[in-house]
Amino acid sequence: MKQIWAPWRSVYIGGDHDGDCIFCAMLAAGTDEKNYILLRGELCFVVMNRYPYINGHLMVVPNRHEGDFDQLSESESLEIFKFTQIMIKALRSFNPEGFNIGINMGRIAGAGVPGHVHVHVVPRWGGDTNFMPVFSDARVISESLDVTFGKLKKALDGLV
Repeated sequence: MKQIWAPWRSVYIGGDHDGDCIFCAMLAAGTDEKNYILLRGELCFVVMNRYPYINGHLMVVPNRHEGDFDQLSESESLEIFKFTQIMIKALRSFNPEGFNIGINMGRIAGAGVPGHVHVHVVPRWGGDTNFMPVFSDARVISESLDVTFGKLKKALDGLV
């Protein structure tokens, strides 16, 4: 049996997820590149998922700490969907064959950060997942976050 090492996952797996909100903390830190924040707006921001399902997995997050999508203001909702559209355009430079776009609201629905709602934008390609998640509960990500971040920042240059 071969092994695939992914030691960065232990930070997430062993971490305390009930403390401070990760989105609020990264927004306040002001270290966008370190936190993989691609874009900031007046009411929301875009951040790469540190534990992606696939290369280019992003999240569009309201700046305000809110756990329910239906409690966002109309202005917040509009900016979130505007940024979602912008990120789809940027991700098209990766030549995906489709996208998964969704919101997991509440822990039981799969929200990893249930207190701060966010929209997932996941580019998809035919054959992008294989037997690894089924047999070994592991995903193979073919590119580092830093490289993907650089490509997306470049793709955003002409869009915002």
